[in-house]
Amino acid sequence: REKLISKGTTALSDAEHLAILIGSGTKKESAVELAKRLLQSVSNNLDELGRLDINALCRFRGIGQAKAITIIAALELGRRRKLQEALSKVAIKSSADAFNLFHPLVADIPHEEFWVLLLNRANKIIGRERTSMGGVSGTVVDLKLILKRALEVLASSIILCHNHPSGNDKPSEHDKQITQKVKQACELLDISLLDHIIVAGSSYFSFSDEGLL
Repeated sequence: REKLISKGTTALSDAEHLAILIGSGTKKESAVELAKRLLQSVSNNLDELGRLDINALCRFRGIGQAKAITIIAALELGRRRKLQEALSKVAIKSSADAFNLFHPLVADIPHEEFWVLLLNRANKIIGRERTSMGGVSGTVVDLKLILKRALEVLASSIILCHNHPSGNDKPSEHDKQITQKVKQACELLDISLLDHIIVAGSSYFSFSDEGLL
């Protein structure tokens, strides 16, 4: 805490920031040492840390329910801040823009979700909808819901997105089939399917970038 006051937030390591949240360690290790141990368990990856639930955090000696909740709440605030920063960039100009928008929404969840981004002629965001939720290995995609919402807001184009909790960003055959199915339906309604983004942790796959649209 004294280091943060005297030198600012950027001078602190991830472990030191986490130690501030933890507050205190145990008889055998300090809060910083406990924080380092916690980070080492997720290969010092904050995205992976954000995937841990209360029960997983409480398995670490020195982390009780209150400390676990504090850590989860802080990481959630960081996720929401990142999401708001992405939303402030209202025009989508690349697959990276779409990824940055969806990453805070779906990167850390343990099940698959399917989303659609609705855009006007200037590629500015006019809506964003979760169309389905599924299990660890898949989710049902309802084409009617996607097109219904696009027509309601008079979207000129859409971008699809779903996540792979496994961390594998390669599209399955089903992913390819549903993408082509949505593309064909959109063409009948004069709506452009600009991309389909698969979010897999910190990486992503773009159907548009890979020439699959």
